[in-house]
Amino acid sequence: MNISGDGILSSAYLVVGYVDSRLPVNPLQAPFRSAWNYMLSNYTKFQIATWGSLLVHELVYFLFCLPGFIFQFIPCMQKYKIQQVKEPPDKPETWEKQWKCFKVLLFNHFCIQLPMICGTYYFTEYFNIPYTWNSMPRWYMLLSQCFGCAVIEDTWHYFLHRLLHHRRIYKYIHKVHHDFTSPFGMQAEYAHPLETIILGAGFFIGIMTFCNHVMLLWAWVAFRLLETIDVHSGYDLPMNPLHLIPFYAGARFHDFHHMNFIGNYASTFTYWDKIFGTDSQFNTHYAVLNNQEKLEDKMN
Repeated sequence: MNISGDGILSSAYLVVGYVDSRLPVNPLQAPFRSAWNYMLSNYTKFQIATWGSLLVHELVYFLFCLPGFIFQFIPCMQKYKIQQVKEPPDKPETWEKQWKCFKVLLFNHFCIQLPMICGTYYFTEYFNIPYTWNSMPRWYMLLSQCFGCAVIEDTWHYFLHRLLHHRRIYKYIHKVHHDFTSPFGMQAEYAHPLETIILGAGFFIGIMTFCNHVMLLWAWVAFRLLETIDVHSGYDLPMNPLHLIPFYAGARFHDFHHMNFIGNYASTFTYWDKIFGTDSQFNTHYAVLNNQEKLEDKMN
């Protein structure tokens, strides 16, 4: 078998998604490209930026919430539940609490976030952000840009979230989000309207810094929603691929914030809490639990 350098290079280009007229089209890429070009041909930029962004947000949010909602009905999944709350008032798996959460979500999504989404088209026009297929960044660039957005958003979230916990401010705004001491996925965006705007501003700073295609906006929406729903899920699942991200906080880290109210203020990563020592109570709590588990293992 004759393996030439050109053949190896061609295969490498296909793996990373490079498109060249001299090379065969990546079969995984072709359907997405066709759908994207169909969208561009049949809808205006305003429709794509506004209704497309709203659709991405709603579909991604409730799709990612679905596993956690189903877990409550599967007995074998309860061993992964972080807070083993069995009775109300803190037990989240009651229809009343989930309906209350859903109503607040609908209000925030359509009365607070939708007006902000309506500015997307004007944002892309002002900064001349392209929509075309040929100008779309490759997948590895999208990943790196999403990571950059996450670093910026996490920094904003840490300091503003910590400020919202100040005793003179907390009861007026952030207390709404802490209605549930045992969080669940759908509660991720359950918050006071002012908090939705204040903490949500961090999302847009990253976009203003990195955005070079409307696809990055949607990729960052999906990534941020996946992350915030995961940390609010209430379940510490084994083999969670998000834990491959350096310094990723995860559900156990943020769940402790809802249980304790103090510390663990960052949204995605752990380093700001480590730098300022606001993870000390979390570390002490789990050090005690680990010691208890070791003693129980020895006794058994």
